[in-house]
Amino acid sequence: MTAIRRFLPGWLSSYAVLYLLFLYLPVIFLPIFSINTAATPKFPLSGVTLHWYEDLPRTPALIDATWNSLIVGASAAILSTVLGILAARSITRYRYPGRRAINGLIMAPLVLPEVIVAISMLLVMLQLGLSLSLFTVVLGHVLVCIPYSMTVLTSGFEGFDRSLEEASADLGESAFGTFRRVTLPMVAPAIISSLLVCFTISLDEFIIAFFLTGTEATLPIYIWGQLRFAAKLPGVLALGTLLLFASFLLMTIAEILRRRAARRTQNEGGLYA
Repeated sequence: MTAIRRFLPGWLSSYAVLYLLFLYLPVIFLPIFSINTAATPKFPLSGVTLHWYEDLPRTPALIDATWNSLIVGASAAILSTVLGILAARSITRYRYPGRRAINGLIMAPLVLPEVIVAISMLLVMLQLGLSLSLFTVVLGHVLVCIPYSMTVLTSGFEGFDRSLEEASADLGESAFGTFRRVTLPMVAPAIISSLLVCFTISLDEFIIAFFLTGTEATLPIYIWGQLRFAAKLPGVLALGTLLLFASFLLMTIAEILRRRAARRTQNEGGLYA
C-alpha cells in the first residue's frame, strides 16, 4: 500500500504531462508552420517570414467571410445571452414542477451529436420555408450557444442575496426596476462572460454553419474551401493562428469574469462599487 502511494503521485504527474502534450502539441505546430517560408509544412523550416500574414488583408473573400462571422457571432452571442438570462433566472430563482427536466432539455445540445443537430435544424428550416442564409446560421448557433450561456449565467445567479431584491421592493421599486437596478449589476460580469463565450463558440463553429449557410460563407467555411488548394495552405495556417490566439484571449477574459461574478455573488452577496 505504501509503495502504491509513493508510485501514484509520480504516475499522475506523468499522465498529466502526456495528456497536455497530446492535447496541445498539434496546436503548437500551427503558429510554427505559419511563419515558414516554404508552402509545405515540414521540418526543418526553410526560413522565417510574415508574408502569409501580410497577404490576409488583401483577400476580398476572406474579408467578406470575416464580416459574416462577426455578424453571426455578435447576433448569436446577444440572442443566446438574453435567452440564457431568462432561463438561468427561472432555474435559480423559482421552484416549479419539471424544473430539472427543463434544465436538462436546455443543456441537451451539449451531448447530442452536432451533425444530428445540424441536419435537424436544416429540415426544420426547409419545412418553414426559410432560405439558407446568415439568419439561419444565427438560429443554429443560438441553439448551440444557449447551454454554454446557461452554465456561465447560472453560476452568476446562484448565491444571489435575495434580501437585496426584497429591500428594493420594500422601497417601492417595481419588479422590472429591481431587476434592472439590483440584479443586473450583480450579474454583469457573468453576462459579459456569457457574451464572450458565445461569440467565441459561434466564431469557431463549423458543422452547423456548413449545413445552414447559403452563399455567404463564414470564416470556418472559407477555411474549409481553401484547404482544397495546396497553394492556399500557408494563408490558412496564418489565419488559423490568428483565430487560435483570438479564441484563447476571449475565453481567458470570459473565465476571469465568470469567476469574479461567482466569487462576488457567493462571498459578498452585495452590490459592488
